Amino acid sequence: MKWSKTPEVPIQLGNDTVTLPARAVSYKVRLSPLSHPVPVWNPSCILRYTASSHTFNSIMTLPKTYKAWQVEKAGGPLVQKELELKKPGPGQVLVKVLACGVCHSDTGMQQGHFGDVFPRVPGHEIVGDVVELGDGVTKVKNGDRVGGPWHGGHDQSCRSCQRGQFQCCDNVAINGVSQDGGYAQYVLLRAEAVVRVPSNVDPVEVAPLLCAGVTVFNGIRKMNIEQGNLVAVQGLGGLGHLAVQYANKMGYKVAALSSGASKKDFATKLGAHEYIDSSADDPVKKLTALGGAALIIATAPNPKAIAPLTAALQPGGKLLILAPVGTVEINSVDLIIGGRSVHGWPSGHALDSEEAIDFATTHGVKCMVEPFGFDKATEAVEHMLSNKVRFRGVLVVE
Repeated sequence: MKWSKTPEVPIQLGNDTVTLPARAVSYKVRLSPLSHPVPVWNPSCILRYTASSHTFNSIMTLPKTYKAWQVEKAGGPLVQKELELKKPGPGQVLVKVLACGVCHSDTGMQQGHFGDVFPRVPGHEIVGDVVELGDGVTKVKNGDRVGGPWHGGHDQSCRSCQRGQFQCCDNVAINGVSQDGGYAQYVLLRAEAVVRVPSNVDPVEVAPLLCAGVTVFNGIRKMNIEQGNLVAVQGLGGLGHLAVQYANKMGYKVAALSSGASKKDFATKLGAHEYIDSSADDPVKKLTALGGAALIIATAPNPKAIAPLTAALQPGGKLLILAPVGTVEINSVDLIIGGRSVHGWPSGHALDSEEAIDFATTHGVKCMVEPFGFDKATEAVEHMLSNKVRFRGVLVVE
């Protein structure tokens, strides 16, 4: 596969010559013999020319503009725009978006919580195919299936990068925040942060693993808890339903904490060995009766529910807060007496995401998704904010 550098590309059809614009990709394929040449135009602007015992060229032109959902100012609405399609610069890849997850952090950007980054296209759970490479890119090639997660790039020179903690880079780039994201037909991604995605997985199902999935997967394994220990998951939403599955497949005994007896069957199907209904029982007493948790993963943004959980940790146990809840009041006595600790974890870099996807596909971890057509972006966000989505909304880009 190679890209034309000429202003136009000539194609010979019998005695006629047809030209197409530049930025077209050329494929060479061996065909079965046909008695007559057959030129075919299809809806995706691909011209196929078939001839007996000959090789043919297929030319796919890229548009000059593309559709994207953009936020023009802090607190402003999502507006569908027609934007100019730019060529990738050095170290960038141009990706045709297939799917993009809808995350609460997208609305944080929209409300201006990340500063004056406008106008901006949101979206950091991006899956698509590479259609053009910038200079110097060797990590991927045209046609590769890739992902664009929260972590969108790093300077590769600061202390964090030198330690391999790329997502903690002093000059970190964030897809959908500091650079345009995936609520669009096309997106430019930085090659060092691009995630290689298997082509045999559903883009819609894998998209949320680039944020929710890698966050819980990476957070759990970085806590270094021995297999067989009790791991409790507070909340059964977008993060929580994945945390239960990952923890189970990693070899832990899993307790799920949520409100309502009706969720017990669901939690059990996800892989929970114990279910604690926080509306009927005291989670601290229940977990303590089980011997205390080696790890409690807080995934639901409820600071009052999270605060007392340190008392349910076994000595040396860890409370991992993944839900962005703001201030949580923690009893320091619980930490001191039992040698307990409180942690957060910042998602992951490209390799972390690749490993989260690989683990999920190998062990059957499934993200429950609700697809929305590309033109339904505002509806998808509204469903997420009203807690109607089960459990991750995903824009399907056609």
